[in-house]
Amino acid sequence: MLRPLFPRASRALRIASIPTQSRLALPWQGAARSYSVQAQAASSAKPLGLDASKLSIEKTKSPGSLGKPEELVFGRKFTDHMLTIEWNEREGWLAPRIIPYQNLSLDPATCVFHYAFECFEGLKAYKDQSGNIRLFRPDRNMARLNKSAARIALPTFEPTALIELIARLVRLDERFIPEARGYSLYLRPTMIGTQKTLGVGPPGSALLYVIASPVGPYYPTGFKAISLEATDYAVRAWPGGVGDKKLGANYAPCIVPQLQAASRGHQQNLWLFGEEEYVTEVGTMNMFAAVRDRATGQKELVTAPLDGTILEGVTRDSVLSLAREKLVPEGWKVSERKYTMQKLDEASQEGRLIEAFGTGTAAVVSPVRSIAWKGKTVTCGLAETEESGEIATRMKGWIEGRQYGDEEHEWSCVVA
Repeated sequence: MLRPLFPRASRALRIASIPTQSRLALPWQGAARSYSVQAQAASSAKPLGLDASKLSIEKTKSPGSLGKPEELVFGRKFTDHMLTIEWNEREGWLAPRIIPYQNLSLDPATCVFHYAFECFEGLKAYKDQSGNIRLFRPDRNMARLNKSAARIALPTFEPTALIELIARLVRLDERFIPEARGYSLYLRPTMIGTQKTLGVGPPGSALLYVIASPVGPYYPTGFKAISLEATDYAVRAWPGGVGDKKLGANYAPCIVPQLQAASRGHQQNLWLFGEEEYVTEVGTMNMFAAVRDRATGQKELVTAPLDGTILEGVTRDSVLSLAREKLVPEGWKVSERKYTMQKLDEASQEGRLIEAFGTGTAAVVSPVRSIAWKGKTVTCGLAETEESGEIATRMKGWIEGRQYGDEEHEWSCVVA
């Protein structure tokens, strides 16, 4: 069983293997399963919670191979198996299944296609130098997935149960985790509404599934600082909206502005909000800036607050925790506050903008070289020969040290 996750009360956590269960003789296990489960009428019976002990496993008859790790492209290759768990409003969560990776069969009227009942997460599994498999802060991803699901009327679940099930999937497909540093297995838990209906209302059925994809280093030849375009003609999120939830519907509208920025020679958008042009996120990452106070000279690491306009990033939280642990003793100030593009430009012009970087699961940190804003180029502290500032480099090292088990820490969960 999985030990309860109390991050502040324990050190490295160990996820024990779930006893292999014999397959249940259920009628739907004989043929290809259609996931467009018809919703049943509401029942007075209490729906069942997610129970990891009911897991059944069907292994693939056509095992794939990892191939050359150096040729991996993010999100293009997948492992042999997937985890699927159905839910309906009458019975609750049904028995979880690990099955061969396969297509889903959904009716054209399935509500996810019409009203975007979909949310997801992204986390990684790593192999340390001893060959142990580690998950990095999975409890944070589970908590965020529950928040996202609840916001769009999808069912919530027991976090530790899903972590146990993910651990079993990772253990089954562990040969797809490359051994080298910088490589990992990207995990994508996804929940969709599956009720067959064109009516607008809470889905009466849902599917939670997890797929896995081996990935290589985001920067295979070292850091590459990026150029941003400050975007004020399109808004990614707003207070009271769902920009702080990980919904698929938040991502598609950002593609056109990204293409427009790319056509002008920039890698990503820097999303600004309101007439004040508050800095929020960079692409799909959280944004950090290191600045020096004009009056006191004190160094400050600043990021936007959790006010509903930014995603509550796991890497963002990790950077803030590490900054308070390691930078504050060095005299730094660490702040979650609003700041504007105008203030960032002033700091750059006055030589007080030390560096800037984005944070996220894929890259950990992504250094920023410059920002195009109102016809000018705002430089972000890097010399022409530099691809990363000191803080971004240190943060990447500190976080990876815990991800790969170089430093035993409560954020690292070992799959036993």
